[in-house]
Amino acid sequence: MQLIDTTLVDRPEAPARPVVRERLIVFTRFPEPGQTKTRLIPALGADGAAALQEQMTRHTLRQTEQLAEHCGVEVEVCFAGGTTTLMRQRYGRQRCYVEQSEGNLGERMTRALVRAFDDRVDAAVIIGIDCPGVRPILLRDAFTALRSRDLVLGPATDGGYYLIGLSRPAPELFENVAWGTDTVLETTMTRAREAGLSVHLLETLDDVDRPEDLAVWEQAHGASTGRISFIVPTFNEARNLPGLLALLGTFRDAEVIVADGGSTDDTVDLARAGGARVVLGATGRAAQLNAGAAAATGETLIFLHADTRLTPDGDVAVRRALADPRTAGGCFTAQIDSSAVGMRLIAFGINLRTRLFRLPYGDQALFVRRSVFEAMGGYTRLVIMEDVDFVKRLRRHGRLAVLTARAITSDRRWVANGVLRTTLVNYTAATLYALGVSPERIRRFYDRRLSSGDSSNA
Repeated sequence: MQLIDTTLVDRPEAPARPVVRERLIVFTRFPEPGQTKTRLIPALGADGAAALQEQMTRHTLRQTEQLAEHCGVEVEVCFAGGTTTLMRQRYGRQRCYVEQSEGNLGERMTRALVRAFDDRVDAAVIIGIDCPGVRPILLRDAFTALRSRDLVLGPATDGGYYLIGLSRPAPELFENVAWGTDTVLETTMTRAREAGLSVHLLETLDDVDRPEDLAVWEQAHGASTGRISFIVPTFNEARNLPGLLALLGTFRDAEVIVADGGSTDDTVDLARAGGARVVLGATGRAAQLNAGAAAATGETLIFLHADTRLTPDGDVAVRRALADPRTAGGCFTAQIDSSAVGMRLIAFGINLRTRLFRLPYGDQALFVRRSVFEAMGGYTRLVIMEDVDFVKRLRRHGRLAVLTARAITSDRRWVANGVLRTTLVNYTAATLYALGVSPERIRRFYDRRLSSGDSSNA
């Protein structure tokens, strides 16, 4: 018998699977106060409605990322208002942005779909940002349905639809439709039958268009953004860290990121033993905070010093504050871990300044929505006063909440340098910064007058 090495025998190649091009088009609007979510302005105000628009856009774009990364779906952000530059600055330069055309909603959607099919895609789906229940698996189901159907629709409970997808052009679906009414879906289905289109319906979901719909967003947003990331910058904090980690371990759905700045004691080992994720390599508080935020997975970021403790209701208070879409971030009420009268007076002054001028400092456990933090570009890498700069920029993105829950800070800096001296140096440094003196000069002034290298500005 003759043996044949089959590895050398030519075999017919299996036919190549056709490459399918699919495009997801996200319809949204630049979040300009007074120009977006106008039906919610009576409940939220113009700024609050714009903040909600931004949050819902970010939420929707996050749902598209898995589709783009794992399924090869093209994602196009089709926007109204603003400019391409503003959209890139707000939502990231890596996305494809296309300005919406003029006309009513039907005309704008028609042109977006025509552009997609002119670009030779095999299927195109349009979604808005008003439906927080949209998930990656639902979007994948829509494209899968279009492999065998002409039209896919995602019905909304208000009689419209949150998603429409086509495997071929069908402009007749968008002509003479009473947009914004409860007959949109019914009209579209009738047009589809008349055109002989095969239809697939997805699950029915709730839109957020009116004040009574806000509970839908709060419920969905709370479920998707429940995780809190505590970011703790450290430098030789072996004494304080174990107690802090034990406390943070009691909070629900939370993670701890320790961003170390080159500790020479047991800080890093203790952090890992305490269950925290450790980020190494960053030096300087601003750089450490940014590095910790980059490693975090939560949608809420709390920046917490190693010598500060939160009261047990801290996580609940933060979640409650951020349930209001107008709130961009905030801080805790300050308390110093000492019964001395002088320490109580200092804490009183800190809280008075915070409530009058909305200018908390880092010792008060600043918290922020992750989306806002990213839109801000994080902390500016200053050698001092990075928290003051951060808070001033944060206030441009929405309300700053001051919680009644407390952040209890060690009195170690006042003990090391004296209450009066420490207080005078802190307030002098803040005044110099307000007058425009460079952070480098302020840092030299600070370090010459205080023995501690801590610069938390409290």
